[in-house]
Amino acid sequence: MTGVGTEEFAFVTDLIREHSAISIGPGKEYLVESRLSPLARSIGYPDVNALIGDLRRPAGNPRVRDRVVEAMTTNETSFFRDQHPFDALRNHILPATIKRHSTKRKLSVWSAASSTGQELYSIAMLLDSQFPTLAGWDVRLLGTDLSSDVVAKAKAGRYSPLEVNRGLPVTMMVQYFERAGADYAIDERLRRRCDFRQMNLVAPWPVLPQFDIIFCRNVLIYFEVSVRRMILERMRRVLAPGGCLMLGGSETTVGVVDGFTAVRLGGTVVYQVEK
Repeated sequence: MTGVGTEEFAFVTDLIREHSAISIGPGKEYLVESRLSPLARSIGYPDVNALIGDLRRPAGNPRVRDRVVEAMTTNETSFFRDQHPFDALRNHILPATIKRHSTKRKLSVWSAASSTGQELYSIAMLLDSQFPTLAGWDVRLLGTDLSSDVVAKAKAGRYSPLEVNRGLPVTMMVQYFERAGADYAIDERLRRRCDFRQMNLVAPWPVLPQFDIIFCRNVLIYFEVSVRRMILERMRRVLAPGGCLMLGGSETTVGVVDGFTAVRLGGTVVYQVEK
């Protein structure tokens, strides 16, 4: 392994900041090397420096550039990750939301950094198994992510044995998955309920509906405060009055943006749009 050169590293960090607003601090050459080496080999470059060298040319391939940005973004996820947010969703947020919307019978949920889909499918399984009263409701489940590759995997709904064994209760694996060769495929009925799209949170947003619940967990930590504020302000505008925002354990709206009230529900904190 030759190692990523100083100029190549600087180019990549600038590229990632420009296209995703994610900051990669100094001394992370190893991260660039580990994330981009498989991509370089798959395209046919001898090493990462050769890949980056081509991108630095004026006629650099935009598709390769996009794949570099996608490879450098974090896509760590699992079914029912951290559990506490899903407990709050089941025990507090959904019962209150369902009661509030009993007349219009509509519910909308957005997983704003859905990665390979486990978070949104977890929500879909929870709704299906715990809330039979939603039968006949207009339920909209949206998952978005920067990476087209992970969005494609989410749409396919196929997971390895290792992936389904990370956080997924056995009862739900039996109920909602079936073997598909060496993998497991999620129930077709649930897969059709979940709409996955590519979307960059720091780029101009498409027109979005109002949401009752937004999951945006373990994403804001990668952005500078000004970018966090911009994303949170946009999310506040697409949340319905009384709607809830779920952030990661080390993330908060407090001191970043106004218009949210922090509410502790069991083992997690939820940020509710002020009515």
